[in-house]
Amino acid sequence: MAKHAKLGRISSHRMAMFRNIVTSLLEHEKIETTQARATEVKSFAEKMITLAKRGDLHAKRQVMAFVMNEDVVKKLFDTIAPRYTDRAGGYTRTYKLDQRRGDAAPMVRIELV
Repeated sequence: MAKHAKLGRISSHRMAMFRNIVTSLLEHEKIETTQARATEVKSFAEKMITLAKRGDLHAKRQVMAFVMNEDVVKKLFDTIAPRYTDRAGGYTRTYKLDQRRGDAAPMVRIELV
């Protein structure tokens, strides 16, 4: 597994958080989160879209093992992946937002291109 930022969490909590954020991103196609989380989640989201572009059964099973919701997996394979057939990568973009009110954490909006 690649090296990722710890984000102050143990590995199982961190992976669960990444899975939840990627599922939300694919479901809503844009979310607001902290800059640190967005940079880590970006690679997972790109990998899920690349797998969905392959479209075979093994790719679907790999995506189902990571994404938390079957409806989101269906949306990913049926509507999101065909959008990017001619694109080699870079399926997400981030926009900087204001700082979070409570702790002044830098916030970003990550969305599908």
